[in-house]
Amino acid sequence: MPVRQMKENSEQHLVIKPHIQKTPKASQNGKGTPTQEPHSIKPNNQPSPPSKNRGRRRGRGGRKTDQAEAFMRPSSRPCTVAHKPENPSVALVENGANSCEIEMGFPSSSKSLSFAPRPGFGRVGTKCIVKANHFFTELPEKDLNQYDVSITPEVASRRVNRAIMAELVRLYKESELGMRLPAYDGRKSLYTAGQLPFAWKEFNIKLSDEDDGINGPKREREYKVVIKFVARANLHHLGQFLAGKRADAPREALQILDIVLRELAIKRYCPIGRSFFSPDIRRPQRLGDGLESWCGFYQSIRPTQMGLSLNIDMASAAFIEPLPVLEFVTQLLSKDVLSRPLSDSDRVKIKKALRGVKVEVTHRGNVRRKYRVSGLTSQPTRELVFPVDDNSTMKSVVEYFQEMYGFTIQHAHLPCLQVGNQKKANYLPMEACKIVEGQRYTKRLNERQITTLLKVTCQRPRDRENSILQTVQHNAYDQDPYAKEFGIEVSEKLASVEARILPAPWLKYHETGKEKDCLPQVGQWNMVNKKMINGMTVSRWACINFSRSVQESVARGFCNELAQMCQVSGMEFHPEPVIPIYSARPEQVEKALKHVYHASMNKLKGKELELLLAILPDSNGSLYGDIKRICETDLGLISQCCLTKHVFKINKQYLANVSLKINVKMGGRNTVLLDAISCRIPLVSDIPTIIFGADVTHPENGEDSSPSIAAVVASQDWPEVTKYAGLVCAQPHRQELIQDLYKTWQDPLRGTVSGGMIRDLLVAFRKATGQKPLRIIFYRDGVSEGQFYQVLLFELDAIRKACASLEPNYQPPVTFIVVQKRHHTRLFANNHRDRSSTDSSGNILPGTVVDSKICHPTEFDFYLCSHAGVQGTSRPAHYHVLWDENNFTADGIQSLTNNLCYTYARCTRSVSVVPPAYYAHLAAFRARFYMEPDMQENGSSNGGCGQAKATRAAGECGVRPLPAVKENVKRVMFYC
Repeated sequence: MPVRQMKENSEQHLVIKPHIQKTPKASQNGKGTPTQEPHSIKPNNQPSPPSKNRGRRRGRGGRKTDQAEAFMRPSSRPCTVAHKPENPSVALVENGANSCEIEMGFPSSSKSLSFAPRPGFGRVGTKCIVKANHFFTELPEKDLNQYDVSITPEVASRRVNRAIMAELVRLYKESELGMRLPAYDGRKSLYTAGQLPFAWKEFNIKLSDEDDGINGPKREREYKVVIKFVARANLHHLGQFLAGKRADAPREALQILDIVLRELAIKRYCPIGRSFFSPDIRRPQRLGDGLESWCGFYQSIRPTQMGLSLNIDMASAAFIEPLPVLEFVTQLLSKDVLSRPLSDSDRVKIKKALRGVKVEVTHRGNVRRKYRVSGLTSQPTRELVFPVDDNSTMKSVVEYFQEMYGFTIQHAHLPCLQVGNQKKANYLPMEACKIVEGQRYTKRLNERQITTLLKVTCQRPRDRENSILQTVQHNAYDQDPYAKEFGIEVSEKLASVEARILPAPWLKYHETGKEKDCLPQVGQWNMVNKKMINGMTVSRWACINFSRSVQESVARGFCNELAQMCQVSGMEFHPEPVIPIYSARPEQVEKALKHVYHASMNKLKGKELELLLAILPDSNGSLYGDIKRICETDLGLISQCCLTKHVFKINKQYLANVSLKINVKMGGRNTVLLDAISCRIPLVSDIPTIIFGADVTHPENGEDSSPSIAAVVASQDWPEVTKYAGLVCAQPHRQELIQDLYKTWQDPLRGTVSGGMIRDLLVAFRKATGQKPLRIIFYRDGVSEGQFYQVLLFELDAIRKACASLEPNYQPPVTFIVVQKRHHTRLFANNHRDRSSTDSSGNILPGTVVDSKICHPTEFDFYLCSHAGVQGTSRPAHYHVLWDENNFTADGIQSLTNNLCYTYARCTRSVSVVPPAYYAHLAAFRARFYMEPDMQENGSSNGGCGQAKATRAAGECGVRPLPAVKENVKRVMFYC
């Protein structure tokens, strides 16, 4: 991409309509202080006039709904302060448009939006030094020039493009290129350190077809290559950005440096995304079914506070083993295919596994032509014939291979591979083909393969650190001709970074337990001598047993043990089920669940069944998902599933964890932060605060039409902030922006009606607490850096509109934080031998926070390792505060985030990601089970959008909505 284009693209990111103008708001002491002021948004110091927009917004749905009336009623509640800050009045729209009339499209404007600047550095916690897998990179002093490359005839493959350019450089480096060694992106852009002797030049390059042969004759193709000067990249801008003097990153300069440092690795290894793999880095390990794992490394240049940094991490991926095709098929089917014919299901399995895979022929000596498999013949090889001339003279495949190549087909009972396009069928016998090395396997791995891959990749911190250092030394950046040409120097030492270990929070348990509060040690604690702070009552429950190997007496014993554990932990749990334990076959799941439900209801004479326990076989296929779908969207039942292996081997820790899950599913709380009930959490305890978590999960690779699923959870208690209600919705395939945060539709009676997940959760908070939220903290999971602007603009706008739809001028200040786990920064103890600086797994201690040196030069981000390691190397979570109207200090948001990680309901450990984001992920994952089987396959319905709620968010058309979760289920943490 030429520099000018990249500039335009980055400006499109920067110059967008935020739909918000920030105004001064009251600080915690009640005095009005300005909010964070981005350099390009001027605060409006005048109180907002009651514009006609606001007046009209109120009446737009006909009469006010009961929800909105309930939302606006005042109430009393402990833990409030006398002087509440005013709601900041925020102009939602510009140019006099009515915000509620605007469909949830993409905001656009000439005003620039900038992310929250860093408010300073954190100071809380015990100081220490950690090492990070970031390597300091000296900024070159040379000019970076960009040239446009056009190759005719056009080539789709980057590999072929690179081969053409490599040949051009080999032929003309010392003459036409003026001794310059360019770096090439494999598409349209070429980069040089210093200018080439020309501004425009055409070259003719001949390239041999490498697929043709090893020693035999090769076909030659001729290409016309035109190189044209585009622009010079501004390194001064980059230097200023790294020094913190400019807020906008010069993406084109960073992109050029990244391409330069990848150039040599692309020639040496197999590139996939930002990682490089090779069977030579470490011996490949077999994963089964014709797959193997390759070791590799990830490499990316990043702007940080210490300057440019090269982030290097170890990586691994599944590749198709370069086996003879017959051997691959034998492994895939786990049976001898040479002596007996294939079944239809075998044929389908082979076709699925080999479609799109590259093979090379082995029957022509040194000529190793390569082909891509398009399918499998339906007939065996011995029955296949094809026309050999224009007169439709037919010849069998067996005869052709014998006459043409002297190759006798031994296994004519097997089908042939079809290669090339479907119109012109080319048949290759399986025994004459071998899979080409270096092809990544992109489909879903099975459980066994995942387990094997994790064993291969799981490295203790010290081993991983050594592997990273060896990779850097092996890459020898000081000897890299491209790095030398561009004047880039890479350190071989891990960055030493100042860190702090935040203290664990005190947790409050019930007064009737021996231990009324608890201070976790190294990220963990247990339920011994403690009782849940709000233990619920389970009076009416039933149990259904889907496991053939579990006898009724064993199931009864397990249920008794679980009931006792729930009682010991602080719940009231009736020891006997409503009806005797019912045994059923997994394939009759719906019938069995409805039988138990109706039998229980008949016995209870109208009272609701509160809980269903289900015992499942260890390998249960779709059974778990079916139970959750039927219980939560059809019967309105809370369920708890237990695997057979846990029923037989009754473990106290397991039972304690299950009791924690049951309690929150019933609407209870297991523990709360002592500071929360003492009203001591800054910017949470002072005024009613709601904490949101949001995530979108996308279908797996290969599923090209299934919908993505968005989930939003929100705290429903204040000041405790422990209970989270969750909502889910389906949206278009791979759409990252959450479409249903706010929406409007036309109702025949009420006119324009407002709804959406944010609005519904704000109303639910008001009903649960009697307060309307006066502050919003929004943790957003799963957003990549390239999507920050889009997601912030779209979703912040939706939050604004949801608030405004409930009450005129209702605009609580918002803090919007992105949570990332899919990054490659790893933190290591400075001294692995010092046991006081590591946990039992050799990882850094829970609570370790880093906000300097390897973090962003100007923006408000930090790395937090909030959990204790179990195996392998801990991955810290990366938190990026994109928008902050609550004026959090670095210590404020870091301590809040770390403390929340101790409130996760499902275990007595601190977790690696802040719980609202974790819960949103669980809820989104759960909702996948709600899709009916045919919907899971193709994702879209035939019905289109012709329903009452047709005025939907953009792009929702064609996505079948998920079945609704029953009201009684929705109110509790059913997804736990």
